This record gives sequence, structure tokens and C-alpha cells, in this order.
Amino acid sequence: MNAPTTYFEHGTAAERWARAQLFFEAKEYATAARILEPLAGEAPEQLAPRLLLARAYYHSAQLSRAERELRAIVERWPVEDYAQLMLGRTLERGGRADEARPFLRTAAAMAGDYPE
Repeated sequence: MNAPTTYFEHGTAAERWARAQLFFEAKEYATAARILEPLAGEAPEQLAPRLLLARAYYHSAQLSRAERELRAIVERWPVEDYAQLMLGRTLERGGRADEARPFLRTAAAMAGDYPE
């Protein structure tokens, strides 16, 4: 069973990033996450792989993993409005609407959507 892992780990970071994006676009979210996990770990200072990993977790219903990744993103990049929105949506999807509200409000304020 090493062949799939070898395939996912094969190539440069740029090749693995491109492969992960292809799987994500094909809605193969769990596979994209398998490729992105080590990639995000190799370069934790880069936002794009971590955000795509969080999205892959969310779309593959790995909500606790999505939440963990999104919280780490929001902690490191508090002005990343999309991560704020995704964290709120992840918490909502997990039945935690009260916890989601502050993140959704922050995302809306950052986008200039103020409730009347």
C-alpha cells in the first residue's frame, strides 16, 4: 500500500501543490488533503496551502481538522477574512452557532458588510 503514498509525496513542492489543486478542483477533497497535509507542514509560514487544506477538510466533512487548521490560520493571520468566514461556517456546520457568531461578524465587518 505504499504506492499511493509515494505518488502523493512524489515531486517538488510546486508539483505537489499543483497536484493538490487538481484533486481539489475535481472535488476529491480527501485526496487533496492527503497531499496538502505534509506540504502545509513543510512551509507553515505560507497561507495558501494551509487555507486550501482547511477547505479540503471542510468539504470532506473533516470538521474538527478544518477547525483546528482554521484556528491556527486565524491566530497567525487575524486579518484573513476568508479564514474567519470559514471558521464560522465550520462551527455552524458542527452545530455550534453561538461559537460561530463572532467569526462570522468579524468576516462580515472585514468585507464591509455591516448589518443595519
